[in-house]
Amino acid sequence: MLSHKKSLNILKKTNALLEGHFVLSSGLHSSKYIQCAKLLSYPFLSEKISSSLAKKIKKKFKRFDLILAPAIGGIVIGYEIGRLLRKETIFCERVNGIFKLRRGFHIKKNSKVLIIEDVITTGKSSMECVKLITKSKAKLVGFASIIDRSTKKTLKIKKTIVSHMKIDVPTFKKKNLPDYLKSMPITIPGSRFIK
Repeated sequence: MLSHKKSLNILKKTNALLEGHFVLSSGLHSSKYIQCAKLLSYPFLSEKISSSLAKKIKKKFKRFDLILAPAIGGIVIGYEIGRLLRKETIFCERVNGIFKLRRGFHIKKNSKVLIIEDVITTGKSSMECVKLITKSKAKLVGFASIIDRSTKKTLKIKKTIVSHMKIDVPTFKKKNLPDYLKSMPITIPGSRFIK
């Protein structure tokens, strides 16, 4: 397994770990943002992280049929884990702000589905994916992500999250911003607010 320190070095080397004032797709504010798209744009560097996550998934989830990834962040890691574990992988995408299955994708009734994301903060996107699984009369086996930056206070997911690494980064509601964040310009890097 890849150590936490080596993983952080890879995140920094690929500019996947950013500092500033960010509004996350959950609506929470943070001084750090993990942009896994930057990490995954270097397959030769992210390969070790993907392999580590695939091993953890295989150990935790003995049997599942399908990987469902929320667009856009989950598409590349979903594909890579599907390739490594030899599983069919599909993604959902937002249509008027709501996740839908398009492009001929569907979830078979009674199939066992694993949701994979790049980063989980509150689990809101993952929980939106659960609705698609339920609607298809399939079974959710669990959740996985490259980075788990959730806290018990903000997490909407009640099941265990399998992640390559856990990173604790404080998040704040708009009304409770610390002074150092109030004085910084805001960046909105996520995709949930884009229609």
